[in-house]
Amino acid sequence: MKEVVVLSGKGGTGKTSIVGSFAALAKSKVLADCDVDAADLYLLLRPLTQQKHEFWSGQVAFIDEEKCTQCGLCQEVCRFQAIEDFRVDPVSCEGCGFCYQVCPAEAITMRENLSGHWFISDTRYGPLVHARLGIAQENSGRLVALVRQQAKLSAEKQGLDYIISDGPPGIGCPVISSLSGANLALLVTEPTLSGIHDLERVLGVCHHFGIPALVCINKYDLNEDNTRQIESYCLGQGIGIASKIPFDDVVTEALVQGLPVVEYSQHSVTHEIETLWQTVTKALGA
Repeated sequence: MKEVVVLSGKGGTGKTSIVGSFAALAKSKVLADCDVDAADLYLLLRPLTQQKHEFWSGQVAFIDEEKCTQCGLCQEVCRFQAIEDFRVDPVSCEGCGFCYQVCPAEAITMRENLSGHWFISDTRYGPLVHARLGIAQENSGRLVALVRQQAKLSAEKQGLDYIISDGPPGIGCPVISSLSGANLALLVTEPTLSGIHDLERVLGVCHHFGIPALVCINKYDLNEDNTRQIESYCLGQGIGIASKIPFDDVVTEALVQGLPVVEYSQHSVTHEIETLWQTVTKALGA
C-alpha cells in the first residue's frame, strides 16, 4: 500500500477539505485523521463508529489521604502549582513525578492517565481511523502513531491500496509522527506571508526525514504575487507544484451541506482537485 499525508504547516489552508474530496475520488483506501488535537475530518465524512478504544498515556500524581502527613513539601516543590490543599489538580499536573520522589511519607503515587480515545469507523467512502484527545491532554504524537498503525492494519486486512492521512498543522511532534515513513507528503499552502513562511518550515521537516513532497496552492488567485513567490521558491527547492486551486464560495457551500466539493458541484475547483488526485497517484507510482 502507499501512504500520502496531507500537511499544511499552518491551520486553515483547506487540507481537510482536500482530504474529504480525495476520500470521494480514491478507490481502495483507508482514511486516517492524524490531527488528533483538533480532529474535524469526521464532521465532513460523518462516520458510523464501529470500535472505540481508550488511549492511556502519561502519568498523574495521586495523594493518599490516609498516608499524607500534610507536611506541605509536595506543594512547595511543585513548580506547576498543581497541588493545593493536599489534592492534585489532574489538569495542571504535568506528571513529572517530583512530588512522588520527595514525599517523606510515600503518600504519593503516579497513576496512568486516560488521555483520550481512538476510533475505527465506517464512512460512505470507506474506513476511517480517527481519535480525540481529552481536554488539556498531551502526548498527541503517540496517539498519531497509534492512528497510523491502526490505519495500516486496516488496509492490510482489507487489501486496500492507499492510506490517505489528514495531518496536523505546524511542524511539531504530531507532524513528525504523521510524516515519518510516509510515501508522499502533499503540502497545502495559501498565498499569504504566513502561508509562505510555514510552507518553508514544513518542507524542511520533509527534507529532514527524506519524504518526497508536492505542493498545492489553495486559493491561489487571492494574491498572485505571493503565488509566484511560492512557485519560485518551490522551483528553487526542486519541489513540484501539483495544483493551483482558485478561490470559490462553492467550497464553503459544500461544507455547509456536509459534502466534499467534488460531490457537490462540477466546477473549476472540482476539476483542479480531480487533477490533483491524479497527480498524487502518479507520484505514488500507482
